[in-house]
Amino acid sequence: MLGPRGESSGRESPAVALRDLLVYVDREESAPLRLRLAADLARRHASCLTALYVREWSPAQWDERKNAELGLVSAEDLDRLDQRIEASIDQPAERLRSALESLKREYGVDAKWQSVNGRASVVVPQHARYADLCILSQGTPGGTDSIGYSFAEQLLFVSGRPVLLVPFLGSFETLGHHIAVAWNSSRASARAVNDALPLIERAEQTTVITVNPSEFIDRHGAPPAEQIVEHLRRHSASVEGTELTNVAAGSIPDALQAEAHKIGADLIVAGAFGHPRIWEKLLGGVTRDLLARMSLPMLMSH
Repeated sequence: MLGPRGESSGRESPAVALRDLLVYVDREESAPLRLRLAADLARRHASCLTALYVREWSPAQWDERKNAELGLVSAEDLDRLDQRIEASIDQPAERLRSALESLKREYGVDAKWQSVNGRASVVVPQHARYADLCILSQGTPGGTDSIGYSFAEQLLFVSGRPVLLVPFLGSFETLGHHIAVAWNSSRASARAVNDALPLIERAEQTTVITVNPSEFIDRHGAPPAEQIVEHLRRHSASVEGTELTNVAAGSIPDALQAEAHKIGADLIVAGAFGHPRIWEKLLGGVTRDLLARMSLPMLMSH
C-alpha cells in the first residue's frame, strides 16, 4: 500500500480502494486547479483518472442565438454566431486537455480525456456512476436551476456516488493529507465516513469533529464519539477526536469549517441530508449551508 506521499507504508491494501476517479472540468476559471488536485489524488492512490468535459451551450448563449433569430439576421450572421459560440466551448477544452497531458507526465498517472455533447446535468451523473469518486466544483455563486438547486447539489443526490467538491473561490495545494470528519452518528455521516475510508487510510492525519455531541448521544442513545475514533484507528493510526459544544444550530457550518482550518485540515468529510424527490422539505439546513459557504474541499455522501 502507498503511504501519504506515495511511498510504501508496509500495510496491507484497503479492501476498497479508489481505482477510478472522475473529475468534471468546465469553463470555470477554477477548472485547472481542480484538474491538478485530481491528478495528485490519482497519483497517491494509483488511480485511473478521467477528465470529463461536456460540450454544452450556456443559457446565455442560447438566449443570444434566439435573440439573433428574432432579429431576423442573415443566415451568414447566424452561422458566424454559431461558430463563435462553438469556439468559446472548444478553446477552453483544448487548454484543459493540454493541461491534462502535462499533468500525466508530471505525476506519472494513468489519465484520459473525455469530451461529450449533451447537458451536464444528465451526462455527469451517468459518468459518475462508473467511478469510485467524482470531483467537481462547488459551482458559481447563484448558479441554480429553476427548482433552486445547484448543479453540485443535484449531483450529490442523484449520482449514487460520493462527490468531492472544490470551492469556487480559494487556492488549495493539497487534498486529503489531513482530513476533518464531521460526525453526528447519523446514517448520512456513517455513509460518508465509509466512502472516505480509502482517503483516511492514506491520510497523514484524521481528526473527527463532533459538534454538540450530547444532542445525538443523550437524545438517541448513540455511543460516544470516542467509539468512531477507535473504529477509524483500525484503519489508520493517526486519528484523533475533538468536540465543539454550545454551538447554535445556525452556526454549525461555520464552526465546523473554522475548526477544520484551525487544525490545518485540507479536506472535510460530511454526510448530506435530504431526499432527491422532495429536497424542498428534507434537504437539511446544515447541508445547504455547508455547500453554500464552503471554504475547504469537501467529500459528501448521501
